[in-house]
Amino acid sequence: MTDAAAPAAAGEIPAEDAPPPGALYSFGTPWPEFNEGISYIDTFRCADAGATTTLIEFYSTSYKSSAPLPGWIKRIRDGQITVCGEVATDPDIILREGSKLVYHRLPWQEPCAPHLLDVLYEDDDMIALNKPSGLQVLPKGLFQQRTVLAQLQLKDWKMPSSFCSKRKDAQSHPVPVHRLGRGTSGLLLCAKTKLAKAQLAAYFAEGATNAGKSRDETDICKARKISKFYRALVTGILENDEVMITQPIGLVRYPGVAEGLYAACSSGKPAMSKVRVLERLKIHNHTLIQVEIHSGRPHQIRIHLAYIGHPLVEVMRDLCNLSLEIVGTTYMHIG
Repeated sequence: MTDAAAPAAAGEIPAEDAPPPGALYSFGTPWPEFNEGISYIDTFRCADAGATTTLIEFYSTSYKSSAPLPGWIKRIRDGQITVCGEVATDPDIILREGSKLVYHRLPWQEPCAPHLLDVLYEDDDMIALNKPSGLQVLPKGLFQQRTVLAQLQLKDWKMPSSFCSKRKDAQSHPVPVHRLGRGTSGLLLCAKTKLAKAQLAAYFAEGATNAGKSRDETDICKARKISKFYRALVTGILENDEVMITQPIGLVRYPGVAEGLYAACSSGKPAMSKVRVLERLKIHNHTLIQVEIHSGRPHQIRIHLAYIGHPLVEVMRDLCNLSLEIVGTTYMHIG
């Protein structure tokens, strides 16, 4: 008589659904159709002591990029905004200094995204995941629930009580210590303890610090504890086998975008990317490259490659018709 198979831990896939080669195991909870909504909190501060501001004036001016005036009026009249804990349905009420405002955004259906995560490495301090393309790491914009962080929170990690008593800095669930773009797949490191989170974050910060220093490339490589490599497909044929890009990256103003856009600009923060040609696909006028980034600025690879005249190829995948900017995977060397 054979023993019955043990039930899968919460969030893990059944044993009969074997993880892909190289993975220790896989876990993930299917996404609900709608998220739980989100609340945005503000504290009203009056710039001019003699002026009065109404509720609709505050929201229609402070968040005009989120909705037009009629949209904010409807949200107020539908009871989606509270003032000091009380539902406010009159758009013209006068706000008092220090009033606590909360806009309760109704639940919505987030764009489709994968939910399964493969665990490639795990110990008492950290876990290394293979993040699939199409899954956002942290909540932002339309993706407030369908994120890596949410899956880490949903899984029952069942840490032994003896471990928790010995490690006072143990966390209830692992947390990501860096980010990968939603369209990028690859290695994502998550810390199980506060100490591991601080140490790994420091390792990643070293790369950004070194990118701003005028040092020999060999010295920079030796100084880093974590090396990050990406594979990407770019337009055109790169002539040189290796290219070092040191163009700073920063926020610039752009019409219609309240927060601005990240772009190559002289006033930006230091950024360094080392590009190495893997294969020249002359028939398609594309080049497959490896990019080693010494810093982690937002959209660094996309911006740097466009800066040298070889923008990323937009590749359409079956996954929700997602437009992928980086083809392949990311991988790291830690040491």
